This record gives sequence, structure tokens and C-alpha cells, in this order.
Amino acid sequence: MFDTYEQAIEWIHARLRLGIKPGLSRMEWMLERLDHPERRVKTIHIGGTNGKGSTVTFLRSILQAAGYRVGTFTSPYFEQFNERISINGQPIHDQELIELTNVIKPLADELDQTELGGPTEFEVITAMSLYYFAKMSPVDVVIYEVGLGGRFDSTNVIHPLLSIITSIGLDHTAILGDTYEKIAFEKAGIIKNGVSIITGVKQPEALEVIKKKALEGKSPMYQLGDEFSTNSRESLERGEQFSFYSMFGQIQKLETSMIGSHQVDNAACAVMASQVLANYYSFMIEDEDIRHGLTQAYWPGRLEILSENPLVLIDGAHNEEGINALASEINSRFADKKISILFAALKDKKLDKMIASLEEAADQLTFTTFDFPRAASAEELMEVGSNSGNINITVNYKDYLDKKIIELNKDEILIVTGSLYFLSEVKPFIMNVLKNK
Repeated sequence: MFDTYEQAIEWIHARLRLGIKPGLSRMEWMLERLDHPERRVKTIHIGGTNGKGSTVTFLRSILQAAGYRVGTFTSPYFEQFNERISINGQPIHDQELIELTNVIKPLADELDQTELGGPTEFEVITAMSLYYFAKMSPVDVVIYEVGLGGRFDSTNVIHPLLSIITSIGLDHTAILGDTYEKIAFEKAGIIKNGVSIITGVKQPEALEVIKKKALEGKSPMYQLGDEFSTNSRESLERGEQFSFYSMFGQIQKLETSMIGSHQVDNAACAVMASQVLANYYSFMIEDEDIRHGLTQAYWPGRLEILSENPLVLIDGAHNEEGINALASEINSRFADKKISILFAALKDKKLDKMIASLEEAADQLTFTTFDFPRAASAEELMEVGSNSGNINITVNYKDYLDKKIIELNKDEILIVTGSLYFLSEVKPFIMNVLKNK
């Protein structure tokens, strides 16, 4: 058993060797042995290709503004491992993580010896979170973010009050399928019979799959652009403004503190969710709670401005849709700036269209790499690029940033983007460079 935080974390990360093992059998086995903690918590389930984390944060912040104690389960972590299991935005304590690991390890050891095989890192953490919220630190409601897909994701053992599918994009195609329909089928796996589904999905072919699943399960469906909508959208210096309309009423001039027109869609899904909770599940949520919650919501690494002078921004755009959203914001917000982009990615991503969009958006594009097993090398990224004059590589991103941040002019912006794993590693370094500048 574990006595220190470091021992617990080392054991959890060691489960990464088992990779991704879709299916719910190992989760169901562990939950049976834990006396079914998933039945003791009220939950909300959020899936989608992009926007899951932001939507979790918007909804958590709204519920918190209304006075509720809200648990969240998210991935990957950005600054600290513990943040994956949080209450009201505060990560669990190190000692609590040690206790949880000591509860789950004997089960994992036993599972290792069965025909089901040992649980993965994500399955272990999911089980830990359910035990925590059910037995160690009860909350009013827990918002669960899907890890991968939905149908066979380890979080899909919950029976939520409502489900949200934010978007569909061509990511993790080797596992989820290579068309919008196939990926939508996997995402729609979180829809439960009779449980409301809210969605911001836009592709007609993906929507048809979700509608069919909702219809089969008699699950009320609320679709962005149909049952609820936004207008009067306007970009602010540090966020977005929009008005919201639904069958439950309208709220004028809502503001978010997160940049990006795509964040309006995520916020709208969260607002719709709060209205469904208020009207059908007796949650006491007022319009002012919604307004306050949206302005207070913060999710690191999503079009996050780290410095105004020099202008430095980071964004976890790690797939084609995320890169396109970033490029759109560059064109609308920073058209008068010279754009320098530092990019690192995982080699199992579909990189060609991502890199093509970055080339078009950037005046200078620099590829780099970082210490992660699945990270692409700078040379591998360069091979995908067009070898145009505005592309170069650096194998040491720290040396590049040390020099680049000092040299930035007032008419220039530095954007660091790509894998969230890269951003979680690079952000503290950037903050230190800025502090010493």
C-alpha cells in the first residue's frame, strides 16, 4: 500500500502501459466490489470531440453560483494531476488521493489475474472518482467528462440526470471511426433511455445519428439552433457576448470570460442544461446565477492570453476542428498582428490538415517536440508541412521561447498551440520567462 503521494501517482501512471481498452466490463467489476458508488451520486455526462472541458466549466460555474457543491471529473489534467477530481473547481488533496489509491489498488491487483485483464489508468481514476464522490466527500451533483468516445468509455457506467454532446470532429479515427456518422454513433452511446440530451453538434449526418438514438430511447433532445439558440454575438476584449433563447425563456447580453466564438456554443449548451435542471429537476437556478457563472468560468489553455505586453497566447488546439477554430480567431482578432506560432503534436493525430491551416494563419510557424511517449518529433512535423519559407523547427522549445519572448514586437503575437500535454508542460515555463523579462 502507499504512504506517499509520489508512490500513488507513480502507480496510477504505471497503468498507462495497458493503453486504451474500450469496454465497461472492468469498470462494472470494480463498481460491484465497491458496492456500486455510481448509484449514490447525481451526475451529468458531457461528451464530444471539442468543447467538453469548457462546457463542464461553464455548467459547474453556473451551479456553483447558484449555491451548489459541484464535483467534476475531467481529463487530461493541465497543471496538477489532482484537478481531474475536483469540488467547486478545487482539486482533491494529496492525502485523499493516497487514500483513494489504497482503496482501488487491491481491486486492480485482483483484476490483473482475471480473464478481463487489469484496469487502465483511466479506468482506475474513474473508479476512484466515483468512490470519492459517493463515500468520501459527497456533493450535490457531479459533472463527468467523457474520456474517449462515449459508448465504451469508462465513464459510461453512470446514469445521469442529463447528457450533453458538444461537437463532432474527426479525431481518434483509428478507434472511433473515420466518418462523422461513425464517431457520432460512439458519442451517442452516452444517451440513456428517457434522459434528456443537449447537443451543439452541427453536421447534418452526425445529428441524424444522435436524433435516431434519442428517438429510440425516448430521450428528450435539445439541439442548438432549434430548441435553443444564440444571437447578437459579439467578441469582447477578454471574452464573448451573446443573447440566449429557448422554450424556457431568453437572457440578454450574457458574457463569457473565455475567448472564441466556439465558446458561445459551449456556453449555450451549459445554459440550456441549467434550464433543464431548473425546470425538470428542481434545481434552484436563477438568470443571475447563469450570468455570474459564465463570467466566472475559467478553463486553462483555451485561447488563454498569458501576457498583453508582449502578447502571448496559448491554445490546446489538438485536432483539425480545434485548429480551424484557432485560425478563425486569429483572422478576426489579430488581423493587424504578425503571427508567430509554436506547434507540437502527438504523432497519432491526423496532422496534414492541421498543419496546412497553421501555415495559412501564421507569418512564422515553428515546429517543436516535448518529452512524451507519443509526441511527434519536430522533423516529423516538418515532413508533413509544405516546406514553405515561413516554416522552421526547434528541438528545444525552451531556448526558442527564451529568445522569442524577449524579441517580440508590439505588432506581433506569439501563439503556442497543439497537444494539451505539451501546453501543460510549456505554460509554467512561459510564465517564468514572462516573470523574469
